[in-house]
Amino acid sequence: MERIEEILHAFYPVRGEALCVTGADERIYAAVDPRKLLVELEAGASARLVVVHRSPDMSSLRLVVGEGARLEVTELFTAEAFAEISAEQAARSSCSLTAVQLTSANASYTVDLNGADAENRLGVVFLAAGEEHCVVKLRTNHQVADCRSDSFVKGIAGGCAVGEFCGLVYVAEDAQHTDARQQSRNLLLSETAHITTRPQLEIYADDVKCSHGATVGQMDAEAVLYMRQRGLSLSQARRLQIEGFAGDIVRRCGIEPLCEAVMEAVSAKMEKL
Repeated sequence: MERIEEILHAFYPVRGEALCVTGADERIYAAVDPRKLLVELEAGASARLVVVHRSPDMSSLRLVVGEGARLEVTELFTAEAFAEISAEQAARSSCSLTAVQLTSANASYTVDLNGADAENRLGVVFLAAGEEHCVVKLRTNHQVADCRSDSFVKGIAGGCAVGEFCGLVYVAEDAQHTDARQQSRNLLLSETAHITTRPQLEIYADDVKCSHGATVGQMDAEAVLYMRQRGLSLSQARRLQIEGFAGDIVRRCGIEPLCEAVMEAVSAKMEKL
């Protein structure tokens, strides 16, 4: 965690309850323990934002992405925060959100695609150990035609931990040519860990491409055996598989130093799983 803190000092701190971006901003913004924050990108603007939850507080984050604007958000949970995140996207906008829960947390995401050719990409991974409880809720609303969404939520639970995912893709009656994908993949590392997953589709248009799926399973025994046959110990093989599983989401973060620091935190967390 110390390395993450050091990296945050290099970013531009968000002060107050609002951030408005009017053009292509090269700075990386950082919001630490935001209680309430509005992030607004005007038409054609672009920005990158890191949000870190270090305190067990309530948090409300609203993202308003203007026409043709581009927003990348990385969200880290290092404390048991309750966070509500909403994204409102105009035509031809793009919003990418990558979130990592390293402890008990409750995150609720609502995405509204309100303009044609808007695109949303969301990736979340949670790692729950001991008696921790991780919750991810997601609702993606395709309100108009020709929008795309791709959501991928992964969970890892060990000990007596509990994980929950509940996701809904809503497609309005006039939202033809929607392309929506929602996937949930989960690993149980003990017989007492538990993960529930409920991806859902609610579709009122007839010319769409929508898919959803979910799996909850154990580690790949064949992959572990393969690695052990090449000289790795059981713990090393297990570690590599978990790192690869979680790293698929973590590496979506486009900020390389932060990505590396988060992977180090994931590796440290695995010692407790």
